[in-house]
Amino acid sequence: MPIKIPFLEKLKPLFWDYEAADAGPFKKLFDFRRIWEKAVLLMACVAVLPLLSLASFDFSVTRRDSENEIKLRMARVVSNTVHTVSFFLEERKAALQFVVYDTSFVDITNEIRLALILENLQKSIGGVIDLGVFTPDGRQVQYTGPYQHKLEDKLYNEEDWFREVTARGTYVSDVFLGFRQVPHIVIAVRHDLSPGSFYILRVTLDTKWFNELLTPVKESGIGDTFLINLDGVIQTPSLAHGEVLVNISFPVPQYSSQIQVLDDEKNHDSPVIMGCSYIRNSPFILVIVEEKDKLMRPWRTTRYVVFIYLAVSVAVIILVVHGVATRLVNGIFLADQHRILTLREVEHTSRLASIGRLAAGVAHEINNPLAIINEKAGLIKDIFSFRQEYPQEKLIGSVNSILSSVQRCSAITKRLLGFARHLEMSFEPVELKAVIEDVLGFFGKEAEYRSISITVDFEPNIPVFESDRGKLQQIFLNLVNNAFAAMSDGGKLDILVQCIEPGTVTITVADNGHGIPQTDIKRIFEPFFSTKKNQGGTGLGLSITYGLVQELGGKISVESALGRGAKFTITLPLTLEKKEKKNASTPC
Repeated sequence: MPIKIPFLEKLKPLFWDYEAADAGPFKKLFDFRRIWEKAVLLMACVAVLPLLSLASFDFSVTRRDSENEIKLRMARVVSNTVHTVSFFLEERKAALQFVVYDTSFVDITNEIRLALILENLQKSIGGVIDLGVFTPDGRQVQYTGPYQHKLEDKLYNEEDWFREVTARGTYVSDVFLGFRQVPHIVIAVRHDLSPGSFYILRVTLDTKWFNELLTPVKESGIGDTFLINLDGVIQTPSLAHGEVLVNISFPVPQYSSQIQVLDDEKNHDSPVIMGCSYIRNSPFILVIVEEKDKLMRPWRTTRYVVFIYLAVSVAVIILVVHGVATRLVNGIFLADQHRILTLREVEHTSRLASIGRLAAGVAHEINNPLAIINEKAGLIKDIFSFRQEYPQEKLIGSVNSILSSVQRCSAITKRLLGFARHLEMSFEPVELKAVIEDVLGFFGKEAEYRSISITVDFEPNIPVFESDRGKLQQIFLNLVNNAFAAMSDGGKLDILVQCIEPGTVTITVADNGHGIPQTDIKRIFEPFFSTKKNQGGTGLGLSITYGLVQELGGKISVESALGRGAKFTITLPLTLEKKEKKNASTPC
């Protein structure tokens, strides 16, 4: 047994468990639960789908805009950082250029003079560890700094930096250990003395000062910021991608003269946004790497607020739609209940109207026997009054005429009373032939007057079965009445009763009237639909007939074409399922 929740029970519409038993072939029109569901779905879709579409569009646009803003911000940070690093290197190269142009070879190779120059550089630009002067053969002829004894008599002619500065005039090295086994950077310039003669001034820079250039960027929270060389070796400390002088775990970005901001999902555990730029006139590549989820967190927080608002809005819309749809369909349901009560009253009124119509015929039928009774009774009286002798044969004949007329009146009145007393559902053994003959008895005079031919064909061994005699009379009365209305004088009405399928009896009522247009066939059993409204039709006769057939557990169908008459086929069960009776002698 399902658990009933009081709150949900209050929300349940009045029509939720209602099933229309007498909706005819238009049951879908009275399936209020289905109508309510469609109304809720339609109104919810009309209200919610545009809202969801707008939210989806806003989600896509704001996400794209946020990603673009993040990339733009990272590009600005990369650009600023590249300028800072470039300025740091260019400043020190310019300082060396000034020294070599302002100092002669004799002075610069003087130990005291070189130490003074080192002191001035340390005070002015900072980060300078030592200075060295080299001759074209790679020998360091003068040196000042903390590694005086370790670097004496060292030849550098095989070093890359020496060959580079000799060939190009200036040189900036990447971070390396060298002879001193301490990470450092070398900047060297060549100064030409005379054709074929030159010397090289080299400065060694402390990487601590170099590393501090990237500290503000790291503290800003934009991401892990570090430098790599062209071979992918880390040059400055990295938070998550390895130690200094260790190869990075992802490929070196391809060369570009422009700043690059890339979405990288393949080379990292989670999607990242990577900004990078090659620093001109140096072996360095600036790299900034940050997890995409972290950068998108502010946008995602805003989205959560929007989603909560959206969910609340959708919930409110659904509640309003539920309330409006329930109120509207409840109104339709109550109106339909009123319609059903009205139709039942109309059915009752229609039956009484049919009886009243037949009563006129009955009165005409009874008048003739009564006239004969009156005539024969007067004759008997005259015979008794004026003659002493009573002719036996004539007297007996008159009496027989009286009795016959009385029986005829009795049959007519019984037939009329039979129609009148079957207004409520009452199942009893019914002989179908007798029911049809009773109905046709009321149309005998009209058929005779209009020259309408009525043919009734009963298949042999049609059994007696249980049904409601009054409803059967009303069904056949409506069908025959419609047939008479559709036929012109001299028409033909055929009634065929047979057993086509086991357990059922099939009655066919066919006329050769004006027929029904194909456009009206599907609506012929619809309440208040009539093809003869101009002639006073209400459109309830066939609708009531359809409902009566369904109440008896049967089916009714129609075949017709304009100008070719109409054929109504009724199939009734011989056994009532409710009573679970079986007639072993039923031949059908």
